[in-house]
Amino acid sequence: MTEVRRDPLAIGLGALACGAGLGGATITLAQLAVKLLQGRLDPDHYREAAGDPLLAGLLAGVAVAGLFGWRRSRPLENLWQSGVIGVLAAVAALLVGFLAAVADRLLGVPGLIAWGVLSATVGTAASRWASAGARADDEGPVMGGGS
Repeated sequence: MTEVRRDPLAIGLGALACGAGLGGATITLAQLAVKLLQGRLDPDHYREAAGDPLLAGLLAGVAVAGLFGWRRSRPLENLWQSGVIGVLAAVAALLVGFLAAVADRLLGVPGLIAWGVLSATVGTAASRWASAGARADDEGPVMGGGS
């Protein structure tokens, strides 16, 4: 029977990027919702219609980032490392959300949509990388051609 070796670097970085990407995509989605609400409603009254969607999206994005960062790093043997990765993923998601606001200023709604899709794509790819690192063995590299 072959011994299964895990790649802690792939697990850690993959979990961090997964949380940051998916959490950032959630924050970007909230920014897009606010932008669409402001376009359809009177800017002074849009908060009356939906509360504060930006704050709700920000909190949801931080929660998604922390959850995915922690969950994807669970194969690491040290629980402390998983917790730190979850917190770092939440902070990175805030940075991704800030960069989404910059993309909105520079490119408008199409830039915001593109940034959200890019963030979700990076999060999904990083999740696969972390999963592959958790089941890596002696047969080849983590990002090998077959996966």
